[in-house]
Amino acid sequence: MAPLKLAIVGGGPSAFYVASRLLSLLPQSSSRASALKIDMYDRLWAPYGLVRYGVAPDHPEVKNCTHKFAEAAADPRLRFFGNVNIGTDSPIADTLPLSLRALIPHYTHLLLATGCTVPVPHPALPPSPLCVPALSLVHWYTQHPARPAPPPLERTTHVTLIGNGNVALDVARMLLTPPSELAKYDVPTPVLAALERSAVQHVSIVGRRGPFQAAFTTKELREMMALPDAAMVPLDPALLVPPEGAPAPTRQQARTLQLLQKGSKNAFGTTRKTWSLDFFREPRALALPASSSAGTARPRLTLGHTELDAAGRAVAVDGETTLETDLVVTSLGHRAEPSAPWADAALGHTRTARGRVLDADGRVVRNVYASGWAAMGARGVLASTMLDAYAVADTILQDHFPGEDVHTTPVSERDAVRAEEAVEVLPREVDVHAIPGEVESGWREGRVTDFEDWKAVDSEEVRRGEVLGKERERMVWEEAREFLAFARPRNVRA
Repeated sequence: MAPLKLAIVGGGPSAFYVASRLLSLLPQSSSRASALKIDMYDRLWAPYGLVRYGVAPDHPEVKNCTHKFAEAAADPRLRFFGNVNIGTDSPIADTLPLSLRALIPHYTHLLLATGCTVPVPHPALPPSPLCVPALSLVHWYTQHPARPAPPPLERTTHVTLIGNGNVALDVARMLLTPPSELAKYDVPTPVLAALERSAVQHVSIVGRRGPFQAAFTTKELREMMALPDAAMVPLDPALLVPPEGAPAPTRQQARTLQLLQKGSKNAFGTTRKTWSLDFFREPRALALPASSSAGTARPRLTLGHTELDAAGRAVAVDGETTLETDLVVTSLGHRAEPSAPWADAALGHTRTARGRVLDADGRVVRNVYASGWAAMGARGVLASTMLDAYAVADTILQDHFPGEDVHTTPVSERDAVRAEEAVEVLPREVDVHAIPGEVESGWREGRVTDFEDWKAVDSEEVRRGEVLGKERERMVWEEAREFLAFARPRNVRA
């Protein structure tokens, strides 16, 4: 039986969902079970990607999917190798670099589950210490190995968020929630200390369209309304009236409208902290203070006024507003790294057909697949990521076992891949147990982690958190490596 030895590049939800699906459709009791081997590589030393380093700390229920991922990792046919960066430049200094060329000879199949890791900038807002992407703050409060600089919260009273999706509201909520409320969650101690020193009093959340087009979910808005120590600036009631001739609001729009009409739990003017939803506004310029006036002047953000055209797009109209603000945070989505293998710069992610990767000429690259944000772009939630991953796993099995009943989705003639049209990049025969020598050496040196390492770190983080009365106390890489050197010395398993 031909081996299906799959390398998965990426260790986030999509990667684990694909692996879990493959393992469940080819259970160890199956006659085909021995054909399947999966090696998962992640540039981060810990698994789970956005679940560990993207989910807001006060949303622990979202992380419950890791139980399913751990079950998949318990299958001996799945191996995890963390701290290995494949094929692109990495913002993480401690990773082991490995070229795709060095990886390919060891695998018959390849899955790209690398997500979208590059924030989309705003053309009117050049990055600076006073204008940063939301991802920088998310990585700060989740202690991401990229280690962005902490925001200067002790001298920041006004923060402006550009974009009104769930990530923007996550950031706003973290800045406005009392640290005493956050202390029980998975918030690193240095982050809590910085939030204790924070001088933030107001957060403006700017969107270029109106409340009926807002990207946030009802759940996220409800949490903002319930903040214990902050109040929303009341909206102009005219904004909450559906435009004449517009279709009836959807169920979610109606719920959002009700929340906005009711307002926050705390009445405006009764709290020290406030926040606002600034609809129909678009950044035009950010004037930074002159170096000679540092400490006395604040950045000035110019917002142009907008309205919706007949197609529902935001278009500029006369008028502008100027905000004095201390920090601008852009939350406008993400795209794939342009240097990623088979990335399509125009799309912002990998071009695929039912999970199969296509080259620049539109040809299928045989046995190379992509899933999750790497294939779809940065959109959707964990549930949609799971469904996409399951479909990609089915496609992998359809291609490897054509005509056999090892999948759950039907194959149409349109979806079938003609072998003579596919581009060949992977070998058909490999050593099913071998990994690149660089990875083997890195593992023995303690630079590369495996899933047993993660289990030991996970238990220790939870233990440390229990001592502090919180969900867990996270380790940075240096702490984890030092801990593992004693907890799981490599010579025991060499």
